[in-house]
Amino acid sequence: MKPASDKYDWIKNGIDVASYQLKLTSEEIADSAKLPRSVWNSTNVDFLSSQLGRGKETFQDSLRKIAPQKIGKRKLVSPYDWTSGFFPGSLWYVYELTGDNYYKNEASRFTNLLNPVKEYNGTHDLGFMMYCSYGNAERLSPNDTIPQVLLQTGNNLISRFNPEIGCIRSWDFGKWNFPVIIDNMMNLDLLFYLSKYTGNNKYMDVAIKHANTTMKNHFRKDYTSYHVVSYNNDGSVQCKQTHQGKNDSSAWSRGQAWAVYGYTACYRETKNKVYLDFARKIADMIMARVKTDDLVPLWDYDAPETAKTPRDASAASVTASAFVELSTMTPDGGKYLDYAEKVLKSLSSDKYLAKKGSNDGFILMHSTGSLPHGSEVDVPLNYADYYYLEALKRYMDLKNIKYKDLL
Repeated sequence: MKPASDKYDWIKNGIDVASYQLKLTSEEIADSAKLPRSVWNSTNVDFLSSQLGRGKETFQDSLRKIAPQKIGKRKLVSPYDWTSGFFPGSLWYVYELTGDNYYKNEASRFTNLLNPVKEYNGTHDLGFMMYCSYGNAERLSPNDTIPQVLLQTGNNLISRFNPEIGCIRSWDFGKWNFPVIIDNMMNLDLLFYLSKYTGNNKYMDVAIKHANTTMKNHFRKDYTSYHVVSYNNDGSVQCKQTHQGKNDSSAWSRGQAWAVYGYTACYRETKNKVYLDFARKIADMIMARVKTDDLVPLWDYDAPETAKTPRDASAASVTASAFVELSTMTPDGGKYLDYAEKVLKSLSSDKYLAKKGSNDGFILMHSTGSLPHGSEVDVPLNYADYYYLEALKRYMDLKNIKYKDLL
């Protein structure tokens, strides 16, 4: 049955804007071998100090300096950037939503830029990079070469796993001995896929061991997550800190979103109720802690509650996508679906959804990358766009809404 057109105008508008913006970007960067990530910006040090509650001398040396001529321009990155998979992934989602082969062709073209990454093992972000691009390609336009790309990528990812510690190493920089960040939960979907594709449980085993170790050490009694946990070589905890949040004990917004998404995926793949219960507790914490009227959180749950405090639409997008899936897994799932719907309506409003031709071709406005580094504060981010589209797709599937019926 065709849905009432006015009831879901916000969905149609979101997809229409996404289609327009992605096509605009594809055309404008057609001759580039790079991919769009964000918009270059700079942030006042005094403002950052007020947000962090620290003297500016404690962090200004870590600020990322931006050349003045770049400010306000689209930020393009190489295929080796951790965000490289999100733009082709967004194209894949718009192709899936609209059926327009233009987006399929563009998605394939930009996905192919990442082919050399299959040989790279210098980051844990391989799941983000390759499963959001090649993973969606395999789902929507399969061929014989894609699984081998994903297999090589997955083997590189599990080469970063330390069995003594029980985790996949996140970063290769900094003073940490063996840093693991909550974001790493998002890379497990690649391993779940490979376990099914190969029939080899080693991929699933690594994913589950990582999830269990993270569950044990990353979370506080209130189910908020630390950003970074570093381990000693014997598996004991070296330290618990933040890198992108307000302080070590704060609840960095996107980190909480990564957490609920990751453990929802763990339940989907294992049917182990431990993960469902844990995902629900994180979700309930998020609903209790986010106090904004539109449910798009401040960049950190413990950030100052002022009109000037930046939001993070990327955290909202990830949360909405996770909540839609979580709603299908539990008898009280309606509360998670209602919450996700409110978030998606907010993101689809004029406050966050870009006008066609604006926002340097990105879909959503008002995300925050790493405020303590003055990096990507109140800007569009490609991963906000990606998870917004994924959330819309999941919501539409659940409600049996087809884009063609909204035309």
